[in-house]
Amino acid sequence: MCFRQSKVFLVFLLWFAGLGAAAQFAKIAVPFGLVREAFPEVGNEIGWLLSLISLVGAVLGIVAGDVVGRLGARRVLLFGLSLGAIVSFWQIALVSFGPMLASRLVEGASHLAIVVSAPTLISQLSDKRYIGPAMTLWSTFFGVAFAIVAWVVMPLVASDGFTVLLGGHGVYLAVIAVLVALAVPESRMEAVAKSDANPDIVKAHIRTYTSPRIAAPGAGWLLYTLTFVSLLALLPERLPRDQGIWAAGLMPLVSIAVALVVVPIFLRRHSSVAIIIAGFALASALVLFNVFLNLQLLFAVGLFALLGLVQGASFSAVPELNSEAKDQALAYGFMAQAGNLGNLLGTPLLIFVAGHFGEIGMFLSIAVLYLLGILLHWLLAKTRGAPR
Repeated sequence: MCFRQSKVFLVFLLWFAGLGAAAQFAKIAVPFGLVREAFPEVGNEIGWLLSLISLVGAVLGIVAGDVVGRLGARRVLLFGLSLGAIVSFWQIALVSFGPMLASRLVEGASHLAIVVSAPTLISQLSDKRYIGPAMTLWSTFFGVAFAIVAWVVMPLVASDGFTVLLGGHGVYLAVIAVLVALAVPESRMEAVAKSDANPDIVKAHIRTYTSPRIAAPGAGWLLYTLTFVSLLALLPERLPRDQGIWAAGLMPLVSIAVALVVVPIFLRRHSSVAIIIAGFALASALVLFNVFLNLQLLFAVGLFALLGLVQGASFSAVPELNSEAKDQALAYGFMAQAGNLGNLLGTPLLIFVAGHFGEIGMFLSIAVLYLLGILLHWLLAKTRGAPR
């Protein structure tokens, strides 16, 4: 087909696949009140409908990267999209909590397949000079999907209820799966994968954790995700009410804007790792200054702008540090593992610190996490023999 030749089209198609994966979180998180109404007999356990997908990713992220490297990114992506569509349609018929919980476990496998295979394909299909901007676009998929579900989808389905949202998500994933099958060609990974389809999970983990190139993006990503989602939840409530409302909307948008606009400009002159380190350094400095200055809304928006540097550059660091498709798949798998682990642990960690050491203790711990991100990237760069 003619659009098969357009790499820009393919990159955006794969990004749209990422939006579908992020919506697997958003379709539960955004209409959480409707979800509670659908299962009125369930108490606090309702939160597992959100956490279970993160748990799957935290446990199986590197396994997914190894599977992508062995079976091929296109095949795994089609599997993830098709499975996700089937699960969404299945969820429409579920009226009790147990089966819904089981469906979310299966959906976690779909989510992981998409978020590891799609960026691997983007890296393989993009022209070398455009890989950086393409990966910064990919880095926005989570925030953009949440914004679309909150601002566009929810007003459309508000009168029809939760099941319409599930059905619409299933249709969306099915359409994207058909377009991917028609438009996305086999990457150079696929040919190698056909002769190497036997996974070795232990070796994949050892290779990932011991490689300073494969591990670097995910190591920094863990420190980033330990604070990102948790601060989205905790910062607005610590501001005056009028500022908190503005902060909740502006923080993710500013981060997306910086990742999309600023990071590609910086990538023309600087390495991804240098941008990540700069983002962590500036963010930690701002956190420490705010302990004394209490900048309120300006601090919240400014912090997420600086975190946008880390967000965009972390994904572009994968192809920059790893030229082989298999290594890229493992790196994205480790990022998925680290990101889900950070999302799972971040909010409880900061709440625990705030409860025992107060608000100043919480902010100091955030600064320490960012400084650890700098240290990790510096040590791994030194191990690679190319300090950045």
